[in-house]
Amino acid sequence: MSTTTAGHLIVGQLERAGVKRVYTVPGESFLDVLDGLHGSPIQNVVARQEGGAGFMALAEGRLTGLPGVAMVTRGPGAANAFIAIHTAHQDATPLILFVGLIPVADRGRESFQEFDINAWFGSTAKKVVTLDDAASAARVVDDAIFTALSGRPGPVVIGLPEDVLVHVVPDATVEPRKGARPEPVAADLDELNQKLSTARKPLVVVGGEGWTQESGEQLAAWASRNSVPVVADFRAYDAVPHRSDAYAGFLGYGRSDANAERLDDADLLVFVGCVRGDVLSDGYKRGLDAETVVVNADANLLGHFGRVDQHIIADVTAFASALAATNTAGERAEGWFASARADQLAFSTPQPDGGIGVDLGVAMEVLKKEMDADAVLTFGAGNHALWPARYLDHNSADSLAAPRNGAMGMGIPAAVAASLAYPGRQVISVAGDGCFMMNGQEIATAMGYGAKFIVLVVDNGIFATIREHQEAHYPDRPSGTHMTNPDFAALARSYGGYGERVDRTEDFAAAFRRAVDSGLPALLHLPQDPTTRSPKTSTN
Repeated sequence: MSTTTAGHLIVGQLERAGVKRVYTVPGESFLDVLDGLHGSPIQNVVARQEGGAGFMALAEGRLTGLPGVAMVTRGPGAANAFIAIHTAHQDATPLILFVGLIPVADRGRESFQEFDINAWFGSTAKKVVTLDDAASAARVVDDAIFTALSGRPGPVVIGLPEDVLVHVVPDATVEPRKGARPEPVAADLDELNQKLSTARKPLVVVGGEGWTQESGEQLAAWASRNSVPVVADFRAYDAVPHRSDAYAGFLGYGRSDANAERLDDADLLVFVGCVRGDVLSDGYKRGLDAETVVVNADANLLGHFGRVDQHIIADVTAFASALAATNTAGERAEGWFASARADQLAFSTPQPDGGIGVDLGVAMEVLKKEMDADAVLTFGAGNHALWPARYLDHNSADSLAAPRNGAMGMGIPAAVAASLAYPGRQVISVAGDGCFMMNGQEIATAMGYGAKFIVLVVDNGIFATIREHQEAHYPDRPSGTHMTNPDFAALARSYGGYGERVDRTEDFAAAFRRAVDSGLPALLHLPQDPTTRSPKTSTN
């Protein structure tokens, strides 16, 4: 049998698993893995900061069905990457983080960049393992991919002692284990249909990972036939197509008051792929009294709050397919289905916001007309995200990469990953000024690897979400929320991309077209009235 090193075997196993890209910031602690990537069909995308690399990998895991893979070095590198692990954990997104470690013999001596990988990541990752046995490298990688995808998806962290990586081992990858995609049993569907047949105000809540175009279409078609409104969990807006007359909008931050009341009014809640968590329920306050069915592959229902009358352990795609073959006889409350859709259409119709600078309501109306039907949207966290979440449609699967845990700085790295994963699709990122400045340097990564996207930087000069809380609790006492910003358009041009400042609302449409036509990573700098906190509408 031929031999190789443990570092090269790790790369070989990733290749066999179908991994197309890894996102790295290089370090001397995993040189042998980097050497294995030399000449590998796996693209090594070198990011500018470990947080950016982690967010790129998280977006890859969100959008492609395989765990995203990031590689960073020990100590400071691992610390920077921690934000992606926390996000993947709370978002339930598959992610593999390889962390280079000190040599085995140096442990416990407070050696250069030493840290306890289990203590750091043990409460946040699904599994943390250190590769102390070089011969098991392929098996450890395969187990990490299987674990990240199985049940409730999430992150797995693998520590790589630098001396173990160069050990010579048999060159033998392993057959990748296939993750289980449990299907609902007939008795479970019968019980669910019995509940649906007597429900006057049933409501389906979709979310989580694993949705495909087919499964989203199937569930939406079933809901339309059976007069059941469908709402999406926070930042799971691409689970079902918005063009369906069953789609009634979303829950969580920025939701309509109508949907908050609808959650309370429902007499049957069916959660598919998600659970009744904090954000969805307005802080564990809404939707608590209804009969509750949870369809989820996680046997433990991590993060679910309140009653569970039926738990169907099933993959969302398998469940949608099985449900599509059924019809539920039942008499719905008058107007329950139609009003849900009508409320959503009113809520998602852009309205001018007013104020100085570029009116985001008008800008979103332009985007709804100009953007490609299968465009991928990315954004981070902050008030800027309220506009695309509310106004922009998702009719294609895998068309949103945004943090459900509220992590700032994800939008630009996610746009890089989305463009590399789907080079034929348009990618649009909406960024707040504070959010952009956390990882905006990854435009350099986009230039280096041919990623193309359009980013709208909403510049109001403040951390608007925090300022809004200050105004509510400490009026007239702003503190620590002002920002001094650069010329964002000039910054984009300095990287070699396209940059343009747009000061007037009426100039936005033409500027967006120029950005599209540039064929480069493009940035439109949009000054906004700092007093504007959220979209305005006559229907809420």
